[in-house]
Amino acid sequence: MKKALACTMFLGVVFSLPATADDTGLKFKRGIGVIPVSSVTCVPSATPCVIGPNVTVTVNQNVVRGQQPAGQIWVIDELDAQVSATGNITVRGEGLVLGGGNGAGGVPAGLSVYATLSCLPTSPFGLSSTSFAGVPVSPNGNFQINGKLSPTPTFPCASPLLLIQSAANAHWFAFGIVSSGH
Repeated sequence: MKKALACTMFLGVVFSLPATADDTGLKFKRGIGVIPVSSVTCVPSATPCVIGPNVTVTVNQNVVRGQQPAGQIWVIDELDAQVSATGNITVRGEGLVLGGGNGAGGVPAGLSVYATLSCLPTSPFGLSSTSFAGVPVSPNGNFQINGKLSPTPTFPCASPLLLIQSAANAHWFAFGIVSSGH
């Protein structure tokens, strides 16, 4: 009888785990701010690139998963995000500020951001976003997103990338780094 009771309790615990386990599909820890230019090339090639009448300069924007970069360098101190298999998402960002220009170290008044999860490394990129209205960013660069991704992402997410984007023009400011083990 004791063995049967112990076995029943063990099976009850094992089979109840999925119901009580965390349903988080992805976790992101840390973030990297945008550098708007990914490369500059000069033809004919010269080091340094000297602009002249017979020199063509090509500037390549840092487009990520089809999303345009912000026009200026941005940095972010901390980024923590969790995405559940049902598309629920929480993102906490701290210190999202301009990293260059006359406004360096600050946040433009009225800035709002939203999150976009990309699950595919090639087009159509499997994009799912929170509300495009976004959430406000505080003057010191802090924000909190609690929402639902639409459309609901497909799990497993083959090549996860989380972008933080401007509600004003959809340009990206930062991306999240997938936590190890996810």
